[in-house]
Amino acid sequence: MIRRISGAIQGRHTMDGAGVKLYRVFGGMDTVSLTDPFLLLDFFGSNDPREYEAGFPWHPHRGIETVTYLMEGKVEHEDSEGNKGVLYPGDLQWMTAGSGIFHQEMPKPISEGDRGLLQTSVMNTTVKGLQLWINLPATKKMTTPVYRDVRRNHAPKVEFDGGEVTVVAGEAMGVEGPVKAGVAVDPTYLEVKLRPESEASFKVKRGYTVLVYIVEGKGKFDPSSKTSIPDGYLVIYEDGDEVRVSTEKGVHFILLSGRPLNEPVYWYGPIVMNTEEQIVEALADLRRGTFVREKHPIVE
Repeated sequence: MIRRISGAIQGRHTMDGAGVKLYRVFGGMDTVSLTDPFLLLDFFGSNDPREYEAGFPWHPHRGIETVTYLMEGKVEHEDSEGNKGVLYPGDLQWMTAGSGIFHQEMPKPISEGDRGLLQTSVMNTTVKGLQLWINLPATKKMTTPVYRDVRRNHAPKVEFDGGEVTVVAGEAMGVEGPVKAGVAVDPTYLEVKLRPESEASFKVKRGYTVLVYIVEGKGKFDPSSKTSIPDGYLVIYEDGDEVRVSTEKGVHFILLSGRPLNEPVYWYGPIVMNTEEQIVEALADLRRGTFVREKHPIVE
């Protein structure tokens, strides 16, 4: 059964980190019941370094997974476990914060020294990407933090008549993505680009939350509707087992799917737990310097 649209919401412009201008597609207690198990989606994009170079300095996370997917520019990152590196266009980082981690992410323009690595002569100051927060179930909120960096050539790209899809997690058109995290919510994360006058369909699982964020262009995301939805909107679907999209002038979008947790959510900034007492405990850990806990393996 083809999924119908249950609603479409528009995000808002805001600032986060040390003053990074971004577009919050969704996030917070107002939307969590609609997007469960997904908590937040931010789009960051600018060609003015003054709007992003302050970055996201050291900050804590607990109880969630964060997924940073870079489209343009670069992001230098580091965490309290000693991991560090640089994301370039097409790279992503899937971090399980678990019991607690500190990290920082600093967007930067592509520099002269990056040209050889990227095998390009094109240099500009544009940085563009997405950060997604995924909730962890109660049984996994206090597991050991894990960093996963996935390079652009490791996420398979499937070309089809009318466009292409990059499979970050889950499956599309018989191809599986490289990320095997978040088994409890069984996430799918697809980047799709459709050419003008094209259409595509994607199998999804019944009972799962399915969302589409339109990055650029516009398209029809419900065959029963004559209305095209433009960039900047989040499409929320009713139940079914297939999503069908068509476009007249081309569209670039992200498709997310995941099993809802249907658990209580208590949220304080970058910390998302199940009870108010757990939030109080996390804040006390921050004050005492015990936020990073003893390691307990993640059992997927």
